[in-house]
Amino acid sequence: MTVRSAETVRLRALDATHVWHPFTQMATWHEDNPLIISAAEGNWLIDSDGNKYLDGVSSLWTNVHGHRHPHIDAAVRAQLDKVAHSTMLGLSNQPAVELAAMLAEIAPEGLNRVFYSDSGSTAVEVALKIAYQYQCQRGPAGDGRRKFLCIRGAYHGDTVGAVALGGIDIFHAVYGPLLFETIKAEAPHCYRCPFGQDSATCKKECFTHLEETAARHSHELAALVIEPLVQGAAGQITHPEGYLSHARKLCDKYGMLLIADEVAVGFGKTGTMFACEQEAVRPDLLCLAKGISGGYLPLAATLATDEVYSAFLGSHAECRTFFHGHTYTGNPLACAAGIASLELFRTEKTLERLQDTIRLYSQLLEPLAAHPHVGQIRRRGIMTGIELVADKATKTPYPFAERTSHKVVMAARRRGVIVRPLGDVMVLMPPLSITPEECRLLVSVVSEAIEEVTG
Repeated sequence: MTVRSAETVRLRALDATHVWHPFTQMATWHEDNPLIISAAEGNWLIDSDGNKYLDGVSSLWTNVHGHRHPHIDAAVRAQLDKVAHSTMLGLSNQPAVELAAMLAEIAPEGLNRVFYSDSGSTAVEVALKIAYQYQCQRGPAGDGRRKFLCIRGAYHGDTVGAVALGGIDIFHAVYGPLLFETIKAEAPHCYRCPFGQDSATCKKECFTHLEETAARHSHELAALVIEPLVQGAAGQITHPEGYLSHARKLCDKYGMLLIADEVAVGFGKTGTMFACEQEAVRPDLLCLAKGISGGYLPLAATLATDEVYSAFLGSHAECRTFFHGHTYTGNPLACAAGIASLELFRTEKTLERLQDTIRLYSQLLEPLAAHPHVGQIRRRGIMTGIELVADKATKTPYPFAERTSHKVVMAARRRGVIVRPLGDVMVLMPPLSITPEECRLLVSVVSEAIEEVTG
């Protein structure tokens, strides 16, 4: 890599003095000579020294069509010539209206109402408040339904309501006293089964457990909240086939709403536009963010069915209104980017082309599964988690203090590829626009980096 420039030195010094980074131990942050990203092109990021890096995590799972795509760039520039922002409180704007109609058209049938916010966490907060108020306003059938059923190991964001649904102690345990009570079901984690089973003995205990938990608490549950098909931040845990549709049936049986958090998995990451499609599930509330703007601007949306929406209609005196909002709700620039991104899905046949990429990607990953320190490779579509273990036979993890996965990240970076870990699970989630050559580079570099650190 290029020797760092005076500009890089200056920016790193300012960063060290003023910037507090997310999910980062700042005491050691600058020991790794952090990259300062100054430009991007296609599926590549460019640092302040001019070095190029393959964006192996699509800039935290957001980028869809590549950086600086001409169509999205043009849409944002055109919107700048009109209006950058206008409130949705008492007004509306053209991009927000048009994007809402497009989202309703491509979402599972019946999700016709779109409430905008600005991040995945706020999309989930919106869904929580809607579900809670819906139960309060639906009459006797909703009486006492004030809690939420969620899955252990879940991650739904970092605002307080979303954290209450979460199950990753290293992130959230310290905030316990701030959180409302939730009911948690064990995760359907086939590699580290909480019921002590393996593929040879499995009798779908996770399905039975979810139903037993729902039945036991049905009288007090407003909704079940789930990351469809893949629990992303938990380590790319892929759910067994039928688990999502099972959850839908339980919600119908026990009178709960189903909230699908597709912030991470939506917009093609699992191989279909939305993960729910793969099991023909229509949630009552669908949370979207990350890829919704093509990875360009902060934007989120919570989609609701007409039935849920209708519970909020009435006279002003009844106060059935959903009293919630954000300053940048329905921001025209972000919505213009979202419209352009959805247009690209159609004109570039993104999902159709992605199927060949997924097949190649799967083939490239197969040899890595035999590595003595790769416990399991979990993949759904383009989303991949490679779990590193100190002992493959016993599934013993590496000691936390050794920061094994971080060392792999740095080894990959030296080879020109950006990836990130979740614990000792290496996450690969490139843009949908990744080329076959870039796929080969991504997998080969990560394989080399794992071998360098663990070999």
